[in-house]
Amino acid sequence: MIHSLSGGVLGDNGVYTFAKVEVEGAPRWYVAPFPVKEGDTVAVPYGAVGEMQGRVLRTEHCTAHTAPVPISRAQELLRVL
Repeated sequence: MIHSLSGGVLGDNGVYTFAKVEVEGAPRWYVAPFPVKEGDTVAVPYGAVGEMQGRVLRTEHCTAHTAPVPISRAQELLRVL
């Protein structure tokens, strides 16, 4: 993060990899903490069920400002299957 001279936070310069994953027929965005590619089958956290299987539709490299969902609310992929 970048801090201003007055002590406030100006922004996060990190780059995140997001994966758009089809789960139960609906696309959802997840942070990919490891390399994945289009077509991979992955395990994702999924509500009360715990985890589900999904298929990666695409990936994008984003900053906190360009992310498809807020970083603070994004869940991470669990593993490649």
